[in-house]
Amino acid sequence: MFPTDFVPKNICILRLSALGDVTHTVPVVRAIQRFWPDTKITWVCGKLEHKLLTGLDGMRFVALDKKAGWRGYRDLGRKLRGERFDILLHMQVSARANLAAAFIRADVRLGWDKARSRDLHQLFIGHRVPAVKQQHQVQGHLSFARALGLDADEPIWDLPVTTESKAFAEKHLPGEKRTLLISPSSSHPYRNWSAQRYAQLADYAIEQLAMRVALIGGPGQQERAIGTEIEKAMANKALNLIGKDTLQDLLALLQRGDALLSPDSGPAHIANALGTPVIGLHASTWSIRTGPYNFLHLCVDKFPEAVEKFRHKKPEDLRWGTRIEEPHVMDLIQTDEVIDRLLQAVKQKPPEHLQH
Repeated sequence: MFPTDFVPKNICILRLSALGDVTHTVPVVRAIQRFWPDTKITWVCGKLEHKLLTGLDGMRFVALDKKAGWRGYRDLGRKLRGERFDILLHMQVSARANLAAAFIRADVRLGWDKARSRDLHQLFIGHRVPAVKQQHQVQGHLSFARALGLDADEPIWDLPVTTESKAFAEKHLPGEKRTLLISPSSSHPYRNWSAQRYAQLADYAIEQLAMRVALIGGPGQQERAIGTEIEKAMANKALNLIGKDTLQDLLALLQRGDALLSPDSGPAHIANALGTPVIGLHASTWSIRTGPYNFLHLCVDKFPEAVEKFRHKKPEDLRWGTRIEEPHVMDLIQTDEVIDRLLQAVKQKPPEHLQH
């Protein structure tokens, strides 16, 4: 049985990536801080993800440069040399994370259950969180806090937003005009909706709801390309901020927006954590597992249809976490369905052709 009859002096959290998953990890940190305020927390995370997390209080971060190859792991070992933790929360099952775990010494090593493990995860842990069928990722992460004996039924994020980033958001989104943010690009291309449909939705928000539309995203070539496509396909003009903000600025933009439209990606989960309504677009992934936790009712989820069309099965017949990464899978999502969710998000009565 997992030992929960002591208050640890120090805990190490290992969750390297990605942005959405490290956002899911924050409620675990908050639970530890709430119930064990004197416990020291070290979080081993990725270099990019560290930029998102730097504002968290009472934390020590050790960033792993994943692009540095073996040198990055040597640096991690050097930074943690001579340290031993009471507990390691090994919250990522990838081969990269398992290798990082080999450099972390801990008396108790808690990891994922067998069904959610891979890449020899079981060799780097001594205890497992309970197996739960069809569990949302937020609750999956919180199960680590509950395994420690902490009362953590629902997530608390309390993500800090810097004054400088708030000023950035106010500069680009001034005044009180309602704003629809569109983060159109996931790192997985088959999760992305078409630029033409994003453009239709953006034009509707501008023309019918008198909203301001801002495109947001990272500086990568894929993000910039889809932003340009959306602009060209629109009849109206959107504010294109793709590649112009930092991760800290992104927090402020998401906090300032009235709603976010996004596929399954990091910004969707960050916006959810900040309390901004998220219209999640799901066909490649299942929203009940990876959708924006507090706004699942605003998701357009075609994953069951995608499973039937591309796998000729039911979702329940597939391994939990299976993705349907097929060309045009996101075309199952129709513009009218997304407009309906947008109207719900901004509390507007739908036009007659959308009323049921």
